[in-house]
Amino acid sequence: FVCTQQDLLPCKSLPETLLFQLLGLSIATLSTVTHYGLHFTLISNVSLDSNTYKVIHHRAFYFGICLSMTLILAALLSSAATVRESQCLTAMGFFCFALAFCGLIPAACWRYTHSTEVQDSMMDVYDFVYEEVRRNTSSFRRHELTAIHEAFLCCGKHSPFGDTTNVESKTCPPDQVHNEGQDCLQSIQDFLKKHMDFVFSLLGIAIGFTVYGMILTSFLWFSIHFSSNLYRKGKYILR
Repeated sequence: FVCTQQDLLPCKSLPETLLFQLLGLSIATLSTVTHYGLHFTLISNVSLDSNTYKVIHHRAFYFGICLSMTLILAALLSSAATVRESQCLTAMGFFCFALAFCGLIPAACWRYTHSTEVQDSMMDVYDFVYEEVRRNTSSFRRHELTAIHEAFLCCGKHSPFGDTTNVESKTCPPDQVHNEGQDCLQSIQDFLKKHMDFVFSLLGIAIGFTVYGMILTSFLWFSIHFSSNLYRKGKYILR
């Protein structure tokens, strides 16, 4: 499309709107992958009610979906406010950005203060299933342990409890058994570290964009309020 001088402000706001919508969709995609991904669903289905992983798993999904919807709504409100020059819509867009910012800061702080909580809870789940199979080789727990080994491409763990070769030979993939596959606790730790680093990077980008969105909507509100648009309205009379 073609931007005229009169429509310069709406056209300049279009790239920012698309960036915010893309960021919201990225957060929603990451939340969905985290919630329905094979690695996470296996641990969530096996974990007991006393384990904190299942609670964290569900809360992270709902937080991500709410955050993505808030960012997309803020982008749409800001775009509509720019086109219609509405102070009300601009204020609503600023409120959505501020709401997203207030949610992102505690999430980033939680990532630092509870950096090992998710990792420990996942490894506790694996320890529980592994020990259940080692003590009583039930088909139900053996099936769960086999699924975890296949998902994480690992085989057993270094355990101080005597000979565990029988457990690993029945639950590990054949190539992992013969090649002495990676310790599952280490494999879970490495996988989760990569995932959490990606999540934290996306949180940092989202915080930067929400601050930019609040500054942008504040500028638009004052610009509309004081009628300081990029073009002049009215007629000039030479006295």
